[in-house]
Amino acid sequence: MTAVEPYEIVALRYATHDRPASANLLYPPGPDEDPHDGPMPLDYFVWVCRNRERTVVVDTGFDWPSAASHGRTMLQHPIEGLRALGVDPAAIRDVVITHLHYDHAGNLPAFPNATFHLQDSEMDYATGRCMCHPRLRAAFDVEDVVTMVRRVYEGRVSFVDGSAEIAPGIEVHHVPGHTRGLQCVRVETARGPVVLASDAAHFYANMERQNPFPIVVDLAAMMESWRTLVRLAGDPDRVVPGHDPLVRRYYPAHPSSAVEAVLLHEPPTRSAP
Repeated sequence: MTAVEPYEIVALRYATHDRPASANLLYPPGPDEDPHDGPMPLDYFVWVCRNRERTVVVDTGFDWPSAASHGRTMLQHPIEGLRALGVDPAAIRDVVITHLHYDHAGNLPAFPNATFHLQDSEMDYATGRCMCHPRLRAAFDVEDVVTMVRRVYEGRVSFVDGSAEIAPGIEVHHVPGHTRGLQCVRVETARGPVVLASDAAHFYANMERQNPFPIVVDLAAMMESWRTLVRLAGDPDRVVPGHDPLVRRYYPAHPSSAVEAVLLHEPPTRSAP
């Protein structure tokens, strides 16, 4: 069996949003926690996994109109950020969409030659009866979902039912809770398998405090998915949350000054408890 060449993983920050901690944690502070409602901003990322054989993009971000409609601060259009990293979207053959929320599944036309990897249950969720409820559909952009349906009819969506290998050394795994069909991505690197949690854990604090992010369709499934993340990574230090600004503090910066990005295949400077 041929060994897989380890991947580098680049987390590209493209947007941010200021908000208080109470907006990110479902339960109020416990007796041993700080009761003050301090700032806890969200960062928005897309991820690039690449070695000499291939480049796989994980999630596609949102665009300028979506940033304006959702009140988010765009720092750099994610497609321009990818180009600054030397990634030509037209050359990408595989894109993992962790779920279909607006901040993870926009800009799909920028990848004209890609196959999109998506969980069956996510497409069911985003196009079925749950979307009759305004609260459940609020984080979806109908145009992004319709665009993904068009890709299905073009034969450019590879559906996953649970777990699958996208490419040698890159796997996806179903981690429901935030949405019905959320998936994480497990990537082989030189420091061992790194798990991109996406929105299975927005922040380190969600897992550390056992306090979920409030946008959740199945609370019990979300909390069980935290166990799945750690099991897949083999070490909590190799689980990377989807929106935490601390990711940029804990990991070394990408050498290019043209992007705000960090290197997740390098060891973090902080250890998980």
